[in-house]
Amino acid sequence: MEVQPLPSLRTIGRILRRRKLTHRRTGRYILKGKKYPELPALLPNQPHQVDLVGPCYPTGPIRFYSLNAVDTAIKRCGIEAMPSKAAQSVLDAIYALWLRMGIPENLQVDNELAFYGSPTHPRGMGPLIRFCLRYGVDLWFIPPSEPWRNSLVEKFNDHYQQKFLDKVPMVSMPQLRKESLAFEHRHNSTYRYSKIKGKTPLKALADMEKKLIFPSKRDAPKHPLDKPEEGCYHLVRFIRSDLRLNIFGEIFSAPPETQSEYVVATIDVKEQKLKLFLETIQVEEYKYQMR
Repeated sequence: MEVQPLPSLRTIGRILRRRKLTHRRTGRYILKGKKYPELPALLPNQPHQVDLVGPCYPTGPIRFYSLNAVDTAIKRCGIEAMPSKAAQSVLDAIYALWLRMGIPENLQVDNELAFYGSPTHPRGMGPLIRFCLRYGVDLWFIPPSEPWRNSLVEKFNDHYQQKFLDKVPMVSMPQLRKESLAFEHRHNSTYRYSKIKGKTPLKALADMEKKLIFPSKRDAPKHPLDKPEEGCYHLVRFIRSDLRLNIFGEIFSAPPETQSEYVVATIDVKEQKLKLFLETIQVEEYKYQMR
């Protein structure tokens, strides 16, 4: 029997296009049917989404970073300008936000180096991890390359850029901090959101009558902080076909049932263990000696 030659890739492509079997993806790729471990957001300060923006170059001579936070339940925002991404600057900014917004139960961030510490020492617990554990806050790291998991603060960042950075000229850090606080208050007292029934964030906060918890001292603790002896922090990760679980560059083997699923890797500081959860079920446990 004579073997027919295979058609060229160009011919195959033409046939597929003619039959409308191809299309180009224009948006982000969504994994359909994959359950993502969302944090509860029913009451104020259940979770805060936090993001580091910068370096920023407003209409003026200064260069800075901004730590932006959004309370996902009531859309209340916090803005804190920073001269750099140094550890103490990050701690000072987070603490300043907590002095105004209150201490959240959960703090959700991306995998920015300034948030988790050092890829050379992934078990060393960076400054923000130690800071959150010190105040009993559960710190959550979203999956790498999935910024939409912090969608509320990412959307707020666009608003901050268009309505503040692009319009207000800055000549000094004191002026920047003053203008940032004014913009923060203007947003929280005048912007209305349909998801909170057309209320402003401050009106929603008042109506919910939840007692907020604030830091007891005016100044942030100084870096380096002591290593915590208890508490947990979490990483949400998507497990692909290679069953690799990446914890800040350190690779662990995930069990087969986690393939193509989102998992929560919880690091228990007291027990020195890494616990892996699929939805609410623990499916694996690893020794995780802190260093």
